[in-house]
Amino acid sequence: MATTHENVPIKTAPSAEAPSRRSFLARLAGILAATGAALAAWPMFRSLVPNVLYEPPKRFRIGLPDNYQEGATFLEKHRLFLFRSGASFHAISGICTHLGCTVKFAPFGSPREETVRGYTFRALGEFHCPCHGSKFRGEGTNFAGPAPRPLTSFLLELSPETGELVVDVAAEVSRDFRLVV
Repeated sequence: MATTHENVPIKTAPSAEAPSRRSFLARLAGILAATGAALAAWPMFRSLVPNVLYEPPKRFRIGLPDNYQEGATFLEKHRLFLFRSGASFHAISGICTHLGCTVKFAPFGSPREETVRGYTFRALGEFHCPCHGSKFRGEGTNFAGPAPRPLTSFLLELSPETGELVVDVAAEVSRDFRLVV
């Protein structure tokens, strides 16, 4: 029996350059698994970075001095009371120092002279907290209820560019501070 070498298939060794089908599928499965893990983890990492700053600005304009009447004006957007007496202005926070409720201003029938801790002032009324009954004098000093501190008085300035009143809630001032326009 004679054998010919021409009809016998010859197997060649796999080349290092050409990947096998099995290694290609293994790499493809690894890439798909890594992509899936990255996509699944993305919301967790993204939640660590806020996309909106929820704090209101610390300095803001509230309008021209002529827009405010004599007495107290509540600026609801800023939870702030603006007081005007002639050409003099001052701003007091409308946030109760107990639990953060918005206080209400209760005006007197006629202004009174009051002295609190050596400071004499003309009181137009008092502040009452509807949540837990705290009461504050007209210049912000607490005198009844659970509030631990007086209401905060804020710095008022006049904008040189526009002539508007500018409130800086980051800068607290003493209760006798007045801006004279």
